[in-house]
Amino acid sequence: MRIVYFTHSLKSCWNHGNAHFLRGVLDELIARGHDVAAFEPDHAWSLENLLKDHGEAGLAAYDEKYPRLTSTAFAPEDDPAAMVDGADLVIVHEWNAPELIARIGKLRAGGASFMLLFHDTHHRAVSAPHELDAFDLSGFDGVLAFGEALSEVYRQRGWAGRVWTWHEAADLTRFHPPVQEMERDGLVWIGNWGDDERTEELERFLFAPAEASGLSLDIFGVRYPEQAKAMLRHYGARYHGWAPNARAPDILARHLATIHVPRRFYSTILPGIPTIRVFEALACGIPLVSAPWQDSEHLFRPGTDFLVAQDGAEMERHLTALAADPDLRASLVSHGLETIRTRHSCAHRVDELLHIVGQLSPATETGPDF
Repeated sequence: MRIVYFTHSLKSCWNHGNAHFLRGVLDELIARGHDVAAFEPDHAWSLENLLKDHGEAGLAAYDEKYPRLTSTAFAPEDDPAAMVDGADLVIVHEWNAPELIARIGKLRAGGASFMLLFHDTHHRAVSAPHELDAFDLSGFDGVLAFGEALSEVYRQRGWAGRVWTWHEAADLTRFHPPVQEMERDGLVWIGNWGDDERTEELERFLFAPAEASGLSLDIFGVRYPEQAKAMLRHYGARYHGWAPNARAPDILARHLATIHVPRRFYSTILPGIPTIRVFEALACGIPLVSAPWQDSEHLFRPGTDFLVAQDGAEMERHLTALAADPDLRASLVSHGLETIRTRHSCAHRVDELLHIVGQLSPATETGPDF
């Protein structure tokens, strides 16, 4: 099958959390013998920022870890018909220009034989619905939503029967425990600051408990304003800036535990959607403690795969217990790995995608207009 995917960027993971999942899924499809083409807009915001901060060297980890993956940049004036020529399946990620989405949808509505899916991995459907309204999805066959709560939003918009919950997952080829264990020390948090969506939560569930527990804290990520850096200094955390997503397993392998602090939208109005960081941590065999997060879809076993803290004091107690109890750490690692390996790999998601495609046909009527 020829599969064409339109992404914001395949090359860059700078403030682009979807890169891990996308890379893992496309690489798995290629490994299974499918013909895969990825397209990303010329001068994509994520890639431009990565190159500005780190130059071409910032792409080294991606090039090394994903030798089978390539992408083609396109300009706004380029004809998408040429890009989707011969495709059996076309998937367009929501971080693309409305004009491109409309043009591809028009091709499908005009009789193109490929199946066309919209891939949504963001909270804009509830946090900024006007942005979703700007997308003309009338020519699309269906929607892939990265959580059941988001799928329900689409059902309410008229997509009942044409939206599938397609969670993110871990690329187990690259995200796994270290082949040889090394000395582990302190805590690590990999995440971007971004838009003040969880400032209070980060202070309450990450910075303050880490300091109170006496464990060192290393922070990796981008878009940290000066006030955020000042907060890190206040709590004694060490800020290292951006790290390539492909290097995350090496970073996690050097630390005792990590913490999950979901953005506010994923703990309130879009509950049940785990971010890629949960999958990454469990896949890499590092104990995880999460701030309050409702696993409404029963993807994991909270308390068994990872610990959950309802407030800052409980977070401090969990961190202190983890530091003192190697058996607790080993139990969390073992159970977390079991859940990821049996349910949440990119290979599992490829199986799900191919099943979804099997439910569609080129003759399927297109979705509602909104």
